[in-house]
Amino acid sequence: MKVFVIDVSRCNGCYGCQLVCKDEHVDNDWTPIAKPQPDTGHFWMKMNQTVHGTVPKVKIEYVPRPCMHCDNPACIRSQDDGAVYKRQDGLVIIDPVKAKGKRDLVAACPYGAIYWNEELAIPQKCTGCAHLVDEGKQPRCADSCATGAIKFGEEEEFKDLIAQAEVMSPELGLKPRVYYVNLPKLFVAGEVYDPAADEILEDAEIILTNVDTGKKYSTKTDDFGDFWFKRLAEGKYSLTVNVVGFKPYEMTELNVSKSINLGSIALNK
Repeated sequence: MKVFVIDVSRCNGCYGCQLVCKDEHVDNDWTPIAKPQPDTGHFWMKMNQTVHGTVPKVKIEYVPRPCMHCDNPACIRSQDDGAVYKRQDGLVIIDPVKAKGKRDLVAACPYGAIYWNEELAIPQKCTGCAHLVDEGKQPRCADSCATGAIKFGEEEEFKDLIAQAEVMSPELGLKPRVYYVNLPKLFVAGEVYDPAADEILEDAEIILTNVDTGKKYSTKTDDFGDFWFKRLAEGKYSLTVNVVGFKPYEMTELNVSKSINLGSIALNK
């Protein structure tokens, strides 16, 4: 069974995967796999870009998003008479003939991976470049990825990577066959300084505690007085700052629903 494995830490946001997808499918008819993709409006391989934090504590996240080629696809419905089907290799395909006129299939995908072709009156999405796979080739996105962030192949080949990977929205129970390694999480960052001396404070001890679970994270400020807590889950946290010779600093309620730059934290003696 085929899988995609995407290492987000390798993705530099070049948008090459999105571009070659259009190069392969716009104005090209790969019947019976797919009809031509429109030149605008469709992103069968979509690059999601998210900015986390605020200046100067900023991280930009790039996440390629093709069809998830689920084992239990929400888009395969018994009443549609094979309009969407799953191949033996795991790729999920929308039949361009049987799916004609079935606009409601667009809403069937909770990942937003299905688009409507107004001119042809058919729903369309990523095919995993099945027409190329059938020739023993790689999907264009994987073949052209300059950093090796996108990999495609047999599940067994990538079992070690899959063991440390995640899937999008696992709670849906759709069992995606697109696996993500090193998905960015949220962060809390800031800097600590002495306002009286107008100097940053190195080696300040920072403790972040998840209020709900009690899990503690600790770090120290670096040579620039900066600190980072990365790969955090959403939740409520408390934060304390301790430096010998200074009064402790405490934040008892820190709601982390997005990445936060706390800015400059002043410690007083």
